[in-house]
Amino acid sequence: MAVARHGGRGTALLLRARWQPAGSGARCIHEGPDTIEELLDRHLVKKPAAGPDEESAEARRRLTSSRREALALYRDILRAARLFAWTDDRGVPWREVLRANARREFEDARGERDPEVVARLLIGGRDAVQQALDRLADASRRAIETEEAKRRGGA
Repeated sequence: MAVARHGGRGTALLLRARWQPAGSGARCIHEGPDTIEELLDRHLVKKPAAGPDEESAEARRRLTSSRREALALYRDILRAARLFAWTDDRGVPWREVLRANARREFEDARGERDPEVVARLLIGGRDAVQQALDRLADASRRAIETEEAKRRGGA
């Protein structure tokens, strides 16, 4: 064991150095890779070239991602539909009309496999839900303002 003084402040720095002969089988730090590329080549598994199976797996992953997005959109539509409690001209609650329309739209698009068309449908659906919620919020705000105006005018 070697002891070295650091900076003349009297702080002892213990250095534990063991000398190993080169043929002893012990690994030293300096025997490692010289560059980061060598380190990565040694320790990372190389990905083989994409074959037809891997291309189909990638297509399945994209489809799974689109499926997940579509299900999330459908759930969001059902959640938003709960907010529409009033009835239409026939006496049917709007939430039921919205649920039925969403179901029909999703069933019609169920067999679509073109990623561009699926993406366009998902974006259009998200936009439609957001517009409906914005209109509902505006209508609710106007109804509250009208009610407050009546109270102030009547009081």
